[in-house]
Amino acid sequence: MGYYWAVTPEPSEEDAAELGLEVEFDDQGQAEAWLTTSYLGLSGAGIHEVTLYENDRLVYGPMSLDD
Repeated sequence: MGYYWAVTPEPSEEDAAELGLEVEFDDQGQAEAWLTTSYLGLSGAGIHEVTLYENDRLVYGPMSLDD
């Protein structure tokens, strides 16, 4: 495993795949770059918070995506 984002509320498996939430990243920088480019799509899909994990270790979060 690697770095991945957990989101609130948790979308259906289909929506998660469409949003790209099933992707794991090799390093924290890649994960953060992905969030930067995916922020509007996540927010538009009703995601309110994101949390970054490395394997099962909490890196940081939850962070609000709400203005």
